[in-house]
Amino acid sequence: MAVKEEKQNLFASIQIVCFKIGVEEYGIDILQVQEILKLPSVTKLPKSNPYIMGVMDLRGKVIPIVDLSIRFGIRSGKDQKKTRAIVVDIGGKQVGLAIDSVSHVIKVNSGEIEPPPPVVKGISGKYIVGIAKLEGGFVVILDIHKIFSSDEVAGM
Repeated sequence: MAVKEEKQNLFASIQIVCFKIGVEEYGIDILQVQEILKLPSVTKLPKSNPYIMGVMDLRGKVIPIVDLSIRFGIRSGKDQKKTRAIVVDIGGKQVGLAIDSVSHVIKVNSGEIEPPPPVVKGISGKYIVGIAKLEGGFVVILDIHKIFSSDEVAGM
């Protein structure tokens, strides 16, 4: 019986890549992260959405870089030496998410994740999978597939 419970607990946890935007800590399921890079040189694109920093070369492939601080309307504490890009796949397209810094990777049991509170409604609420309660505070877990509309993904 103990083995069965242990297997259930194994599947009831996920690993989260934690990162900061400003002073807030966010996370993405590690299975959605392709790689984490020091933000390389970014080529700006004229007349693009304000949250699109530009494009970068990832081993010969051009991928857009999205500044999550602008997308979420959060004041960033940008220190260019710590700025990173988390490369993810959104709607079949590789996208770099520019964040202030990567903190760590944590393993979270599903019991430690609560749904977003009712006050988080509208656009910002749809980005959030849940909030992980940790000893040092909270980590807001994002759903990267809902950060952009299908039209926005098509335009990247």
